[in-house]
Amino acid sequence: MYENGEKHYIARYTTLVMVWVSLIGLTWLTVKISGIGFGTFSIIAPFLIASIKAFLVVDYFMHLKYERPFFKWILLVVLGTVIILAWLVYEDVAYRPL
Repeated sequence: MYENGEKHYIARYTTLVMVWVSLIGLTWLTVKISGIGFGTFSIIAPFLIASIKAFLVVDYFMHLKYERPFFKWILLVVLGTVIILAWLVYEDVAYRPL
């Protein structure tokens, strides 16, 4: 226990191993999809898979799943800000006159 009375959650090894195996499987899937060549889907699919992998890492290995909702909201605000800034950079570069 911590001084303020909060309990520290310790994840079971089976849970961590299952998440790790899932990450390996998703990595394998990413490699296979990139090798096939689905056109536009070849770009979208790896981003979606990477998002799922990032969620698993943050949720289980960084223990965000067991934290207070406040930290989850902070993460969502930061991710939203990064997405908006990336979109603004894309808009600037895509429509810039040559």
